[in-house]
Amino acid sequence: MVTIKDVAKVTGVSPSTVSRVIADNPRISPATKKKVREAMEHLGYHTNIHARNLVAKSTKAIGVIMPSSADKALQNPFFPEVLRGIGSVIHERQYSLTLSSGETEQEILAEVQRMVYGSYVDGVILLYSRVDDPVMSFLQERDFPFVMVGKPFEKLQEITHVDNDNFTAGKQITNYLIASGHEKIAFIGGSKDLFVTRDRESGYQSALTDAGLPNNDAYKIHTEFLKSGGREAVERLLSLPVRPTAIVVTDDLMSLGVLSTLEESGVQVPRDISLVSFNNAYLSEITRPALTTVDIHIHELGAQSARALIERTVDKTVPSRRIIVPYNIIYRNSVSEQ
Repeated sequence: MVTIKDVAKVTGVSPSTVSRVIADNPRISPATKKKVREAMEHLGYHTNIHARNLVAKSTKAIGVIMPSSADKALQNPFFPEVLRGIGSVIHERQYSLTLSSGETEQEILAEVQRMVYGSYVDGVILLYSRVDDPVMSFLQERDFPFVMVGKPFEKLQEITHVDNDNFTAGKQITNYLIASGHEKIAFIGGSKDLFVTRDRESGYQSALTDAGLPNNDAYKIHTEFLKSGGREAVERLLSLPVRPTAIVVTDDLMSLGVLSTLEESGVQVPRDISLVSFNNAYLSEITRPALTTVDIHIHELGAQSARALIERTVDKTVPSRRIIVPYNIIYRNSVSEQ
């Protein structure tokens, strides 16, 4: 079995220096860390996690909390991509990840309580932002380090959160449709309990108001962030006496359901109805037509949330902050001039 002394002998540093490298001590130079870590990998040295954690009072693990019904959430390309962003940072920092898998809010809360009371993780990343969330309330009451991907509601603005400016993005993408000559513009969003839906819808409504266009409630539909959700929403829009000429969809996976349902109904995109979306998931580029969509830089949302959480777990006095990841619109083939 390879020991710290073996690593020290190969690298020419002291055993205590090897221990400090394992603990990621900031006083050790990057060059020394690199040399020692390469030697550890070459020799096949593995840290005794439990022994190290007892000394450091740290698990070197973070919990990632999915929205309820994780099996459905993982169908959406947003979540694997945000997890990839989180993973890129924790791998570099030599942390491990515990992923929640609860089906209901109650199951998720019980799982988070086990993580916290059992000291399984140093902190938690919430991959959603919901009104009156019991998980968030529990973490706040326990003063347990956590970071949110999304925007907390007004009373909880002191929470560290990583987000896009979804209001402005919603307004800008709607203004693009208006500039293309569209006046009857529908909106398909997720649950009204989710702040991402609220902000994007507020931006959409603001664009309509500024342009002097009517705000038609029949054109606003809320459903699940799934392909099936998009399908259900389109069926309702196509049944209206006056159909929209354009649709803002708040998620690329829902847009897939929208596209396929329109096609089955003999409605062509963008000839008959124009379509814009959000997230710029990989599938938005390979659909036919390719989607004009808001690139929210999902990987960066994950990476920034992991960095912010690790910072808070190392030093609980770090002040809360709002981290805004810039977005940009990717113009493709799903919009036509009216």
